[in-house]
Amino acid sequence: MSGKHIAKNQPASFIFSEENKEKIKDILKKYPDTKKKSAIMPLLYLAQKQNNNWIPLAAIELIASMLNTTYIKVYEVATFYSMYNLAPVGKYFVQVCTTTPCMIRGSGKIVEACKKIISKKPGYINEDLDSSWIEVECLGACVNAPMVQINKDYYEDLTSEKAETIFNGFKEGRLPNIGSQSGRKGSEPIEKRTTLLKNA
Repeated sequence: MSGKHIAKNQPASFIFSEENKEKIKDILKKYPDTKKKSAIMPLLYLAQKQNNNWIPLAAIELIASMLNTTYIKVYEVATFYSMYNLAPVGKYFVQVCTTTPCMIRGSGKIVEACKKIISKKPGYINEDLDSSWIEVECLGACVNAPMVQINKDYYEDLTSEKAETIFNGFKEGRLPNIGSQSGRKGSEPIEKRTTLLKNA
């Protein structure tokens, strides 16, 4: 087990919405009848998305039953991958990359912004902002460091000031456009150079 925090107050039951039931039908068509348990990950994702960013244990039980597998098989997947939350994280779940490229580019200041505005410690929900934050390993956007993932979207090229503006916006339900917060497109060079040599 990953040591992931499990919610204390669990709902007694979980039912997929009608919309998600239709999505599940389409997902299951992708797998042979003998391989239905391969759909564990997409079904966990649907459960989390439906349930305000976290997966209750009742949803794990339901998924196991739907896929004709054991509870522990689904639980193992849910606890292994960091993208699944087994306790409430709030409407805005901030994951701060602090691996080397982001660290060199100032992710420590982003962490300080999280401590200042969201909560002093990672993993604690700020009820006013309906948000929480944690530190994570590389999110694969090293060229645009430092960056954070908020729910499923990336916000890159951050400064502490830009991060604070984003976090303060949670209270009004406001988020900026995803991607670079410095105005550059994709991963183009910061100095806008298009050649290897300045004078080429």
